Amino acid sequence: MMGRWWALVAVSLATFMTYLDNNVVNVALPTIQRDLGLSISGLEWIVSAYILVFAGLLLVGGRIADVFGARTAFFAGLAVFTLSSVAAGLSGGQEALIAARALQGVGAALLTPSSLALLPKIFPDPRERGTAVGVWSAVGALALAIGPLTGGVLSENADWGWIFLINAPIGVITAIVGLRSIRVRRDAGARAGLDLPGLASSAVALFALTYALIEGASRGWTSPVILGSFALAAVAAAAFGVVESRVAQPMIDLTLFRERVFSGGLLSMGLWAFGVFGIYFFTAIYLQSALGFSPTAAGAGFVPMALLTAVLATLSPRIAERFGSGRTVAVGLGLMAVAVGGLSGAGEGSGYLDLLPWFLLYGAGAGLLVPLTNVVLGAMPAARAGVASGVLNVSREVFGLLGITILGAIMSARESAVAGPPMHRFLEAYQFTLLVAAAIMLVGVPVSLFSLRRAGTAAAPAASPAAEPALAEPIA
Repeated sequence: MMGRWWALVAVSLATFMTYLDNNVVNVALPTIQRDLGLSISGLEWIVSAYILVFAGLLLVGGRIADVFGARTAFFAGLAVFTLSSVAAGLSGGQEALIAARALQGVGAALLTPSSLALLPKIFPDPRERGTAVGVWSAVGALALAIGPLTGGVLSENADWGWIFLINAPIGVITAIVGLRSIRVRRDAGARAGLDLPGLASSAVALFALTYALIEGASRGWTSPVILGSFALAAVAAAAFGVVESRVAQPMIDLTLFRERVFSGGLLSMGLWAFGVFGIYFFTAIYLQSALGFSPTAAGAGFVPMALLTAVLATLSPRIAERFGSGRTVAVGLGLMAVAVGGLSGAGEGSGYLDLLPWFLLYGAGAGLLVPLTNVVLGAMPAARAGVASGVLNVSREVFGLLGITILGAIMSARESAVAGPPMHRFLEAYQFTLLVAAAIMLVGVPVSLFSLRRAGTAAAPAASPAAEPALAEPIA
């Protein structure tokens, strides 16, 4: 019994590292630019290199976890991520730092889907698995909030390299705990093959789409390179569909997208990510630009919201058992939409205490979305848990980038259309953008009620993976 919970500690610590790295860098960028003498382009790629490689290889990492075993992929990803974090922290120039960030993306692309894929194997009992996924999600929520705070504290009071070097002790502790506690069984069909055409086409599609979303605002949405990237993403995605429909053992059974639980769950997760990435990104700018918060104070402002999310994340699987996943997720998205709408009333004269109730309401709503993870994982066969978690994370990353991209474009257009002093124009655009975000997130309420109706916290295929024929997974 206790061995399983120690395994959860290892899996959660690994998730904490990768989620933390998603946003720990942003507030330290001015310090990094000053110390290394970086160009604006180089500064952008410190952030983009990680996101681009991470999102582009998520499905590849998930498939590797299915073929070679989630445990093997987990420790391989942990090693790559930890070592590349050390390399990033010790980098003395632009090229070395960007390369190290890209390698961190490779490690995270292996580590993130394998971490989630391990949970159904470690916790075959549906009730225990619901609790484990809740804890796993709570840790991720904490990392999202602690990231800006950690980056601000370390960049202001220590060398910026520590925002990466801090991963080294966490990685070592995770490896020690994981090697002693993670004992899982691999499904008999795990070594069916890598499906190289599917892996290549999916990676190209995700790389091209992510690149276009990251670079579109700076290069221009109608520039040849951005239009070409979108076109390449569409062609590669179509090729992926053709490959997966014809190969004997596809990495993703495309007929699953016809299932309302699977496709609706992914859409609901995407709408959640759309809101989460948007509120963190634009409200962090508001706290610093309008209210005069320091980077550290702005990061600390999100901590109460994340703590409430963490608490509700551990409780929401039980709530879903009682009221159903559809209702639980719909209420969560509804609360988040109301909170974002409430934040739109904030102005230049507002204080943090005016924002805190809306932050807490948002955190409560986000915590209620944890059953989505169980629903999506449960829709896939146990032997495809890695790819299922990869698809889930792709939905989160792509919709998160869409949230920043689309809301950013709306905010820029609104700011240009409004007359008055710069701060007035910024606040008008910020408030209008939050109302748009709230309306988009509200779409998730009917989507969840329809697609997840009568769906429990875990569907049958993943409820008892131990019941299927399995082979003992090698420890090394």
